[in-house]
Amino acid sequence: MFDTMTLTKIGASLCGSLLVFLLGGWAAESIYGGGEGHGEHEQSYVIAVAETDGAEVAVDEGPAFEDLWAAADAAAGEGEFRPCLACHSVAAGENKTGPSLHGVVGRAPGTEAGFSYSDGFADLNAGWTPEELFHFLASPKTYDPNTAMNFNGIRNEEDRVNLIAWLATQAG
Repeated sequence: MFDTMTLTKIGASLCGSLLVFLLGGWAAESIYGGGEGHGEHEQSYVIAVAETDGAEVAVDEGPAFEDLWAAADAAAGEGEFRPCLACHSVAAGENKTGPSLHGVVGRAPGTEAGFSYSDGFADLNAGWTPEELFHFLASPKTYDPNTAMNFNGIRNEEDRVNLIAWLATQAG
C-alpha cells in the first residue's frame, strides 16, 4: 500500500518530531529547572511563622455578638436585604423560592406557613434569635448542610448584624 519512499518519509517525520520534543524538554529544564534534579530545588522565599512549641495559637474571633448587636444600624440593613429579594419577601405569607422573612426574628425555624422546607431544616431546635440568624447568615451550608438555600453567606459581621436588625423591624 505504501512504497518505500513514503515509509521512509513517515519514519523520518516521527523521528524528527521526537527530536524536537526532546530538545524542547531539555531547553525548558535548563531554563526553568536550573540544571538540578527533581526535588532538589531551593525555595524561592521563606515565610516566617511564629514558633508555637505545639501550643494552640489564639485566634482573634472579632467583637462579641452582643457588642455588634448593640451597635446595629437597621437603616443600613435594608440595603443589605437587596440581594435577598431574589428569593425572599418580607410581606406576610408571600413565599418565593425561599420563605417569607416577615417576622423571622424570633420565629421557630421551618414554621412559615405554605413553605416546604428542606429535609432536616425544620428539625433545628433553636429559634431564630438575632444571634442564631447571625451564625446562620455567615454560611448557611455550614450551619445546616441540609439547607436548599443556595447562598454563600455574608462575611462582614457589621453587614450581617445590620441586616438582622432591619429584619427585626419587619414583624408588622
